[in-house]
Amino acid sequence: MIELTSVCRTYGPLRAVDGVDLKIRKGELFGLIGRNGAGKSTLFQLMLGLIAADAGQVRIDGVPVNGPGFRAVKRTLGYLPENVVLYDNLSGIETMQFFARLKGVGASDCDRLLDQVGLGHASGRKVREYSKGMKQRLGFAQALLGNPRLLFLDEPTNGLDPEGIREFYQILKAHQQEGTTIVITSHILAEIQQRVDRLAIIRSGKIQAVGSVQALRGEMNLPLTIEVVSRDDDTSELEAAMRRLPIGELTVLGRHVEAQCPRDAKMSVLAALSSMSDRIADLQIQEPSLEDVFLGYTGGRA
Repeated sequence: MIELTSVCRTYGPLRAVDGVDLKIRKGELFGLIGRNGAGKSTLFQLMLGLIAADAGQVRIDGVPVNGPGFRAVKRTLGYLPENVVLYDNLSGIETMQFFARLKGVGASDCDRLLDQVGLGHASGRKVREYSKGMKQRLGFAQALLGNPRLLFLDEPTNGLDPEGIREFYQILKAHQQEGTTIVITSHILAEIQQRVDRLAIIRSGKIQAVGSVQALRGEMNLPLTIEVVSRDDDTSELEAAMRRLPIGELTVLGRHVEAQCPRDAKMSVLAALSSMSDRIADLQIQEPSLEDVFLGYTGGRA
């Protein structure tokens, strides 16, 4: 659905996007993650045709964004920018009708979409009376106008409460099941790690890695965290037995004993721990988080 080939974009001496090659498949939920200034928003603008690449090619559904055929493709796109700017003097429904006219689509879906994002009750209120979360919902609703085949969502859950975030991803899932391709950025890595099909990690305008969360974990060969709970308060015998296993230093807190386990030692360690069932009340294995993966590739913060 999206193909970038050797794409570059500079601002004076700054190479905001530096030789990016990327393919995003039709119908997938694809994540872009990186630190502030890494180039995520610039990539969005390039893919939307809002700015031109200095070098390279961007194609959406096979059509170059700098070609005459892209005008028709644009009508199939939805976009929610990181900072939603709306007209405060318009009501929610008037805002939707305004964007519907801009997109050249009928206004028949405006009420339905406002209901879908939880703003049906406030459709007649002026936007200046909306909270930040309500404005974010309204921005999301306008992005869904025209039933887009491709959605670009830049930090879309800013200002949303936990219930709003859950509803947002439920709506996204429904659109994805209908064939919509979705590209999303988020600084809340724990929020997207179980939801994206694949993702790209970007740093200083360059793509560092592309793949599913599980595939990237495997590439980084990050250790697992194993936590066992002793059956009694005296963990000394359990600690002694665990120290003979190929795992890292033990951390003990009450009856809980935790250690890092190399991925290639996982099965042998589990087999050894299963033989200690008379001393172990519970056992948990935790995969590295997306934040761990991110830091492994970038050495920085999300």
